[in-house]
Amino acid sequence: MSAFSRRETLKALSALPLAASSSVQASAQSGQKVLRYAFEVAETGFDPAAINDLYSRIVTSHIFESPYCYDYLARPYEIRPASADSMPEVSADFRVWIVRLKRGIYFQNDAAFKGARRELVAADYVYAYKRFFDPRWKSPLLASLADLKIVGVAALRESALKGKQAFDYDTPIEGLRALDRYTIRFEFGDPNPRFDEALADASLYGAVAREVVEMYGDTMMAHPVGTGPFRLAEWRRSSRIVLERNPTYREVFYDAHPNPEDVEGHALRAKFKGRRLPMVDRVEVSIIEEVQPRWLSFLNKQSDVSWQLPFDFVNTAVPNGKLAPFLAKQNVQMYRVLASDITLSYFNMEDPIVGGYTPDKVALRRAIGLSTDIDQEIRLYWRGQAVPAHSGLMPNIVGYDKEYLVPGHDLPHARALLDTYGYIDRDGDGWREQPDGSALLLQWATTPDQRARQRDELRRKDLTALGIRVEFVTAKWPENLKSARAGKLMAWNLGYSAASPDGRLSLDIMATSHKGGQNLARFEHKEFDRVYNLIRTLPNGPERERLFYEAKRIISAYVPYKYHVHRILTDLAWPWVIGFRRPPFWRDWWVYVDIDAEMQAKAFG
Repeated sequence: MSAFSRRETLKALSALPLAASSSVQASAQSGQKVLRYAFEVAETGFDPAAINDLYSRIVTSHIFESPYCYDYLARPYEIRPASADSMPEVSADFRVWIVRLKRGIYFQNDAAFKGARRELVAADYVYAYKRFFDPRWKSPLLASLADLKIVGVAALRESALKGKQAFDYDTPIEGLRALDRYTIRFEFGDPNPRFDEALADASLYGAVAREVVEMYGDTMMAHPVGTGPFRLAEWRRSSRIVLERNPTYREVFYDAHPNPEDVEGHALRAKFKGRRLPMVDRVEVSIIEEVQPRWLSFLNKQSDVSWQLPFDFVNTAVPNGKLAPFLAKQNVQMYRVLASDITLSYFNMEDPIVGGYTPDKVALRRAIGLSTDIDQEIRLYWRGQAVPAHSGLMPNIVGYDKEYLVPGHDLPHARALLDTYGYIDRDGDGWREQPDGSALLLQWATTPDQRARQRDELRRKDLTALGIRVEFVTAKWPENLKSARAGKLMAWNLGYSAASPDGRLSLDIMATSHKGGQNLARFEHKEFDRVYNLIRTLPNGPERERLFYEAKRIISAYVPYKYHVHRILTDLAWPWVIGFRRPPFWRDWWVYVDIDAEMQAKAFG
């Protein structure tokens, strides 16, 4: 699909939908400030124990609240108290963490509380963490929590599994308990020097009230009840998500801390310091998977922010990295950043064709990787807005090394590998067979959207040049994710965004303990697991950096993943959006932006 011409773009700008205009005018008349934008991928739901996809987590990070949070303006990052009263007390060996909560924080009003005000207490965090271990919820984050080795919780889960009875939330355990109404004590079997990063993740580890879970049960995905700044007001699955200001949210004020040299950050701090949060009353999110309608929604002012400008329209909107005149004249704001993310392809290591650890199977995956023309992908698919990725570690996080290199596009080498290990064309039809003579057909999972079709055609071209047939199997993204976790896909394309500053989380997708969860490739390697566990327990420093290198070397050798790119992201915002800045780990930015409702309404005449 080609980008819009200037004429088509200007025509689209004049075609402002009446519905969007009426909605904005109504909001302005009521005095409400409404932030509107679009997700490119559908959410799965809003129960923290049952999700791990980016878009669901963006929503839950604004509903639930963790003890700590990331400063909105500090770079690369700074962790500060949120529901906690102070920074945690940590033992010298990093095994014991004590968190003290603020008093007088309340959950949003909900029928589960039977008309009473429900205060946040330490037991709510204890309960929320235990839920990840309850077999009932089949949490995709189970392995991540199990890696923490919270003392006593594994035995509690095992008891439920063996006895085939309900998980016992009332049994006290040493590693996770409320010392009093407002104090939580965590104890771990291994050192856990970066636990504060988990404690700062409201999208997954926010407080959950037991009464809510007991009332809504298996429909928890649709009933998120937290202590955060917003509440879920409307949800049409895979179509529309609406959040409103939580009326029981306590008094929280803008107090971000930019770096000394951050001129823009200091201007934002000066403008907003002391303002009560959140500054908007309502957030309306549309799910628009196709790029052209999503771009049009911004041009037509149906969206106030183009979060992650579609790559197909980069040359239209920001040619040569500069805002196009037709947007500049309307005072559209532009923000660009090399993202802490990665795109990749994974191979199911248990699949009979692409999986396995024998030299011939490794050669097949390596050849597929060598045949992938990343430079062409960056030029044609990403429109120049990406840089090659050489390992699973992402820019701006601990463990990333831009000097770490792996072999690039090398078709002769790829062909030679396949010839050497018996993947040859025996019947003269132009396609290679497996070493035993059986058919070699790759079944690559994909999604039913135009962008995916563009990527698939590049993939087909690369594999055809290698003499390998490929069939693309189409399903919606949530269905593919479900199949991937069950080990039913042969190969799929994925993207990951950093959720914290620590590169160890980027290695979860290779760890045996994460099979069926983060480790969709179902990769198993004892030496990798040993290195991974050391990385998890060591404090940051030269020894830990060396181990990151060892982990990358093992993955490069066995190729359960082919790494593609780190993206250069461009965000656009209309001038009535004030204070926008992409946060370092994509999460709770809605509370820090303001809307000039009068200017927004005037844009529709």
